[in-house]
Amino acid sequence: MSQPSVRERVKKIQRELRDGALTPDLTRESLVTLTALLGNVNDEVLTADLDYKHVLRAAYESEEKANRARMVAETSPQYARMREAKDTQTLVVEMIRSCRAFLRSLDEELRLSR
Repeated sequence: MSQPSVRERVKKIQRELRDGALTPDLTRESLVTLTALLGNVNDEVLTADLDYKHVLRAAYESEEKANRARMVAETSPQYARMREAKDTQTLVVEMIRSCRAFLRSLDEELRLSR
């Protein structure tokens, strides 16, 4: 069986954080995994963006109007890949922030209970 993609791993963590009762261990584990995956996501954003730029440049060269060229380029698979990569990047960053905030609040509760 093949390994899950980065996107599938991120979605799995998203479901766990959304649906499950958050525990400190699950949150820490999710934070570590998300932080590790962020580099892969950033690499995909860079590659997908460059691929899309080639499509956009070709569209500018073939179309008379810039808005038409952009519309043509935005219907390409390269654009869809770039958007998915950027959306995944945003999701990972926000989930990292959420995990950190949750752990900080737990630390604060523990500190105040002493």
